[in-house]
Parts: sequence; structure tokens; C-alpha cells
Amino acid sequence: MQRLTPLLVGVLMTWLTPTMAQTPDYIIQSNTAPLKLLGQPAPKPEAPAAAPRDASATAAKPQPAAGRLRVGLLLPTGSATLGEAAAVVRSGVEAAASVDQNAELVPISASEDTAVAGYKQALASGVNVVIGPLSRGAIAAVAPAVTVPTLALNSIGREVPANPKLFSLSLIVEGEARQVARLMHEDGRANPLLLFGADSLSQRLRQAFIDEWRVLSRGKSPLALEAKPDGLPAILQAAAGADAVFMALDAHEAGIVKAALAPELPVYGTSQLNGRGSAVALAGVRVIDMPWFLMPEHPAVKRYPRPAAALTTQTERLYALGVDAWRLAVLLAGARQPTGLRLDGVTGDLRLGRDRLFERQLPMAVLSVEQP
Repeated sequence: MQRLTPLLVGVLMTWLTPTMAQTPDYIIQSNTAPLKLLGQPAPKPEAPAAAPRDASATAAKPQPAAGRLRVGLLLPTGSATLGEAAAVVRSGVEAAASVDQNAELVPISASEDTAVAGYKQALASGVNVVIGPLSRGAIAAVAPAVTVPTLALNSIGREVPANPKLFSLSLIVEGEARQVARLMHEDGRANPLLLFGADSLSQRLRQAFIDEWRVLSRGKSPLALEAKPDGLPAILQAAAGADAVFMALDAHEAGIVKAALAPELPVYGTSQLNGRGSAVALAGVRVIDMPWFLMPEHPAVKRYPRPAAALTTQTERLYALGVDAWRLAVLLAGARQPTGLRLDGVTGDLRLGRDRLFERQLPMAVLSVEQP
């Protein structure tokens, strides 16, 4: 049986432009994995046990040495809507903490309504840095209370007053579309065809790609077509005059269109095309995605254990987000001047840019059919 796997062909470096007005929640909202089965991340044989999950286990451990770094983790693990996603993020944080052992983790569960109280509880416990909150509403509520470096796991809305100690790490889908536009431009493509769907995610990818392409091509807009069920003839006609195609589509839609295109026509896509069970028709598509998936043998990736429970590819990105959140939190706690802070992360090459947003730069791969 054939299966589609990513073949790493190179890392192309292009910094993403921050898109603070967007809402990068699509991975959380599209989560369909059986997360209630998620347990402790399985540590490597040589790694110590992961950080404890409850207060009783914490009380049983010896008290940390004086002056040891304490990292607060503020997530809505009890939320009906975000609790399961928060559990995956927390597992990634705990996995990194169990391997690195360079700080003590102080987890606090808080919903959007109790985020401020939870944050103040973290401060009262003596934390030096905080990871979270997860939702934009909780970030806005907590922002005025931030007095230690705090790494929010979502974008910071423009309505939130600026706070020099509030930072952001998020999986912004618009950033991927912008990076694809830059990669296509660097590859010498001049007449791309943009294919998009009717769903909101596809529309966001479409607009971000168009905006970036206009900047790169001095105002020229790419030809854009909606991929409708009866629109294949129009797509093939448009593709005949294009030198590349960007598919702002899901894997199923992209597979149908790719199978009809000329094999020699270069096709590009975002990480949503790189998933388990992707159609064989996607072989040859150039995609960008996290090193966590495309570079499993990279030292910064293989250092951390994979999730113990089976997750969807989309949901496992939240686990990787947790890993990098821990690593960045430790760096932020020790940085006198965090400007330009960088990390070779499992979610991408991370750099602190404007508005205290960590920008992600992703490697590129070509999907190929591999025999088992």
C-alpha cells in the first residue's frame, strides 16, 4: 500500500510579516482528535519522568532550590471548548520541561473568566515568566496585569494596550500564505494561479497571499479562481497560462485539482496539505511545515518525545507549540534585552519581531510517494 510522506529538499528562509489583525485559531477550532485519551507524553528512555500534573504530586516533591527559575503555565484545561486543545499544549510544555529540566513548571488552570485571577495566582507563587493565556479574550483581560515576561499563545489584538513584557507565539495561518508567496517569487514565478475554496480558512489564505504577492510584484495581483465542483475546465484553462499554482485548499480538494493539472506545472501549498492520509495525487507538491514534521532528525526536534497518544497532524502542532513555548519562556526569563531573540524551534525558526511577536520561518518539502 502506498503512502504519502514528506521528502525534505531544502530550507528556504523568508521572514514572515506579522498579521496582528488576523485570528489564528484555525488549528484549535478544527481539532477533531480523541484528546480525552491523551496522557503524559512518553519520555525518551534516558529522560526523567515528566512534570507532575496535580498539586498533590507537586507537594510530594522536594522544594526547588532557592533562586531556581519558575515558569507559570496558564491554560483553560477545564474549558468545554478549549480544554482539550489546552491539554495538548500542556503536554508539549511538560515534555520539554521533563527533558530540559532548567526550570520548575507551575501549572494553573484558568478559563477566560478567571484568567486574571489565575495570572495573579501565578505571580503570587513566585513565577519568573508565564506561558499563556491561550484565547484572545483571556490575553486582553490579562494584559494590564502583566508584570513578568508573559508568552501568549495567540495573537495580541490591536485593542490590547501595549505592554513591553507581553509577547506572542502563535500558529498564524496567514504567515504561511505570505511565506509561500515569497518562496514562489524567489523561485522566479511571475504568473501564479491562486486556487481557493469557500471556507473561511481558505479565504484567509487567499487574501494573505494576494496581499504579499502585490508587495513582491509591485502591485500586480495574481489570477485567483474559486475551486468549485464544476469549475475544473476553467481551472485547467487558467493553469495553461500560469507558471505555478498556489492551492489555498484542503488536502482533499487539492488532490482532485492536482491530479488534473499538467505534471510539470509547479504546485505550492501550506501545511494543511501535509497530513496523514493525504491523497497520492498530492505527490510533487511543494509545502511548508514545521521542522517537527519535516525534519524529525534535526537535533532540536529529536531531543523531545512525541505525544504518547495518537493525534491528528493538526492537533499535534499544538503539542509542538507547547514544546517551543517552554523553550522561549526560559529564554525570555533570562533575557535583559529580548529584542531580536531567536530560537531554532520545532515549530519553525523563531525570531522576535515587531510588536513582540515571534515570527516563524518554515522549511519547505516536496511531497512524494514512498513504497513501504
